Amino acid sequence: MISCMAIDDEPLALKQIAGYIDRTPFLEAVALCENALQAMEALEHTSVALMFVDINMPGLSGMDFVKAISPGPAVVFTTAYSEFAIEGYKVDALDYLLKPFGYEEFLRVAMKAKKRLEQEPGELQLRGQHLFIKSGHRIVRAELSDIRYIEGEREYVRFHLANAKPVMALASLKKLEASLPAGQFMRVHRSYIVNLQQIMAIDGNRIAFGDEAFIPVGEQYREAFRQYVERYFL
Repeated sequence: MISCMAIDDEPLALKQIAGYIDRTPFLEAVALCENALQAMEALEHTSVALMFVDINMPGLSGMDFVKAISPGPAVVFTTAYSEFAIEGYKVDALDYLLKPFGYEEFLRVAMKAKKRLEQEPGELQLRGQHLFIKSGHRIVRAELSDIRYIEGEREYVRFHLANAKPVMALASLKKLEASLPAGQFMRVHRSYIVNLQQIMAIDGNRIAFGDEAFIPVGEQYREAFRQYVERYFL
């Protein structure tokens, strides 16, 4: 399933897109937003692979919103003005839908997005002490030492970094667990891998990273983590 966000200040247009997403078997609506600020807040805690973004919105326009969050999810612009199409391609938009549009046109674009996302997965390439993460349409370099923890969210992972915004990629925690240095990273939960060198404190079965982020230690991982703590912590 491709997780989708739709952003439109017109309630009827937003409802239409939500309905089209529900009709499409390989799409899932995880966030419906009436403006760009709502969308930014939703992206803080929601994994999104594909966004349907209205261009002409009050306040922050759809175009400026996409520029502000770059690199971000794949983007399909929706607009009533065809002249905006050229501007959309300047920010590497996947496609655009000219309002009013029906389900047939929506499905064409959705199939195109599915093909693109399958062809360009969020591959991870480990090179020495850094990792290249393919996120959306860009490749982000992250130093292993800067990764605090990695969070699994269905078919995606989110890298929480010490000095940058989180980066999302299409990958599995199982694959990462096998690829990352075992002496530096440890699986502590079905949904989390932590950088052992970034741990600031341990509170019972929770790991703290100094920024009010607490990661739970799953029951099946507690013994291995306890042994690590006894070995390296005074």
